[in-house]
Amino acid sequence: MDFKRKKIRLGDLLVEAGSITQDQLMSALEKQKKTGMKLGMTLVDEGIISEDDIALAISQQLGIEIVDLQNINIDTAVTQLVPVNILKKYTMIPFAFNENNKNVLRVAMENPLDTYAQEDISIITNYQVEPVIATTRSIMLAIDKYHGQNEMKSALSQYAKEKRLEVEVDEQEQADINSSPIVKLVKEMIDLAVRQRASDIHIEPMEEYIRVRYRIDGVMQKKATYNVSVLSAIIARIKIIGGMDISEKRKPQDGRITQIVDHVEYDIRVSILPTVFGEKVVMRLTAKMALTREKSQLGLKPYELEQFDYIISNPHGILLVTGPTGSGKSTTLYTALSELNTDGVNIITVEDPVEANIDGINQVQVNPKAELTFASALRSILRQDPDIIMIGEIRDGETASIAVQASITGHLVVSTLHTNSAASTITRLEDMGVESYLIADSVIGVIAQRLVRRLCPVCKKPRPATEDEKKFMGVDENKDVTIYEPCGCSKCDNVGYKGRIGVYEIMKMTPSLKKIISSRQGADILKEKAIEEGMRTLRMSGSEYVLEGITSYAEAVRISFDS
Repeated sequence: MDFKRKKIRLGDLLVEAGSITQDQLMSALEKQKKTGMKLGMTLVDEGIISEDDIALAISQQLGIEIVDLQNINIDTAVTQLVPVNILKKYTMIPFAFNENNKNVLRVAMENPLDTYAQEDISIITNYQVEPVIATTRSIMLAIDKYHGQNEMKSALSQYAKEKRLEVEVDEQEQADINSSPIVKLVKEMIDLAVRQRASDIHIEPMEEYIRVRYRIDGVMQKKATYNVSVLSAIIARIKIIGGMDISEKRKPQDGRITQIVDHVEYDIRVSILPTVFGEKVVMRLTAKMALTREKSQLGLKPYELEQFDYIISNPHGILLVTGPTGSGKSTTLYTALSELNTDGVNIITVEDPVEANIDGINQVQVNPKAELTFASALRSILRQDPDIIMIGEIRDGETASIAVQASITGHLVVSTLHTNSAASTITRLEDMGVESYLIADSVIGVIAQRLVRRLCPVCKKPRPATEDEKKFMGVDENKDVTIYEPCGCSKCDNVGYKGRIGVYEIMKMTPSLKKIISSRQGADILKEKAIEEGMRTLRMSGSEYVLEGITSYAEAVRISFDS
């Protein structure tokens, strides 16, 4: 980008604002020479500064307004002014006319110093341009929101045209496959899902059409429907990039795709299942970096953090993380491992599949075809002199007993289990055939967890709690209590919720709990004693978030219905 006309360069501006040092700028410029990326992106990629900080620095230095496009509804007349390819080329979007002068178009730009881009927009629209600043992510989300569906539609109609023509494709044309409509469509679908914070994409063939749904914050949302004639092309494209067999249409298949969206690498697990009307595809999206978070980002309250730290500081024993699918167990385990991952320890994991690659940890993927099961992999691992072992999931008695033996012989073992509460985890191990005295000896802590949706801070509305609700949350029924309901606005796509937070029930093993386990007194007595010793149940933790206005009563009921 050329800022000579204004005699201001982004790098100098950020140094002047004190956002980065001269040395950081020089190393980013060196990197930029090799990659050819924009300087702003290079700085964000290197982790030197965040997009929000760049926007803030430019705004303060130049006195340019910052806008949050997710809080603005853009008029259709404005969205149609500039072709989408130009918007993407410059990462900008016009969003309104100036209130005092209707000849001035307000344009949100990632780089308001780019005068060439402003001139281009001015020529295309025939309006004067007033630049304001927004983050790259905010602009890309807005472009997706107002142009994404049209882009997909034009890609589909182009595909239909090509199919009717049925032109013979020669070698030269084959090389241009990356700009073909279906390739664009699949790429757009993944980009759109990532920007809307989706965890899964479902492509479902119905009798007359194809339905596309995204799972956002744990809830399915319908996003598009396509003509059934494009199904085979979409599936073929996904099979090619996922390394699967295109000719096999009768068996379920699994694959993996890696795609970069907005300079972040995403690891996508693909599952294809033959249904009555054709093959259904589910793509699970994970950012390579997302699973390895800081402890502070898990949503643990201060007293829970203390318990978490105490449990993982044990030199040996078993830590079990339990909860249903999609409750964030893997994230908690990976966070614990990253915390323990130093040069002084040998960490080995057995997973099915390996969900994220972590530097410095030896990860083994289960492969039943090669007779590499959890149990057989564990036996081999014990000969590899490990200090810490992570088992993706304890599914059977054999794996459970090897895990217990490993922990008793001086290893720290962390694993997951599908149970509802911390106390019922112990009875599940007994059901699997592990002796109760061995469980008492080996388990150092159990964390049961769930994810609740956070209420949108912009549109949540207060209301008084009813008597039943107060009773459920364990609050004095005579007290006036205000709780909040979801409402829905442009900021949260009219859902009323935005993002999720973890709710935890942490049972730290104590001598009295060990006695109860050894004498097999059952989950109820164990739970009562643990609460007496300070354990907070999922219901208590969820209710706390309701009273703080972080989540709704309905969400707290959903995660603690059975407790």
